[in-house]
Amino acid sequence: MASHPPGKCCTEGFRHEGEPRGKLIKIANDSIDAYLATPPDGVVDKKVGILYIADIFGIWNNSKLLADEFAKNGFTCLIPDLFNGDHFPQPRPPNFDLMGWFAKGTNGDNPHSPEYVDPITVKGIEALKGLGLSKIGAVGYCFGAKYLIRNYKSGIQVGFVAHPSFVTEEEFGAITGPLSIAAAQVDSIFPVEKRIASEKILGGLDIPWQINLYSGTEHGFAVRADLTKRQVAFAKEQAFGQAVRWFDEHLVN
Repeated sequence: MASHPPGKCCTEGFRHEGEPRGKLIKIANDSIDAYLATPPDGVVDKKVGILYIADIFGIWNNSKLLADEFAKNGFTCLIPDLFNGDHFPQPRPPNFDLMGWFAKGTNGDNPHSPEYVDPITVKGIEALKGLGLSKIGAVGYCFGAKYLIRNYKSGIQVGFVAHPSFVTEEEFGAITGPLSIAAAQVDSIFPVEKRIASEKILGGLDIPWQINLYSGTEHGFAVRADLTKRQVAFAKEQAFGQAVRWFDEHLVN
């Protein structure tokens, strides 16, 4: 594995305050819920689509606000509901079976495994193309990083992931386009040895790549940070800027 499977740290974090400005829509012939954020008036539209592949919390306030921030930077950002309405419960119930939820969903009939999540990811790419966007980037947070990395073959041209989980070395080795990674200093899912293994794999590929490490951070900081902690809030903003600069360099310029 290039990163470990999700753990308790993937289910923790802080809700961020703010009023989302995007809109909830349906994609794929009204079969999939999604959130769409477009560049506001006065912002130059870069004509680039960003597929936001979420962590296990799915479409919630934090992901909506981040999508809005991408829109404020000139990107059209789409978050498809990877979980068919069955996002991870907040707060986490006592003794909740995380791996069972991945395998079967909350009620046992709604799995969140690759054979179910990959097709939703592809439909998200198709939806962005349906908006007339030919340049497609993606961001993947925690759980979502796996499905970004798996779907370069499906039309993702440039990727940014933060604190990835569940990614295999084979998946990393199959990447065909530029990849930027934001890593936390303290992360049992993507620890030092996994970062080094990922560097070795990426170093053997003929693609642009980078791994940025943020001190004083833990798994989840790029989307679920405690914004009352100055260093962590700063790292979150820097990681977001890392993504924007990566897309500007490899999709816009």
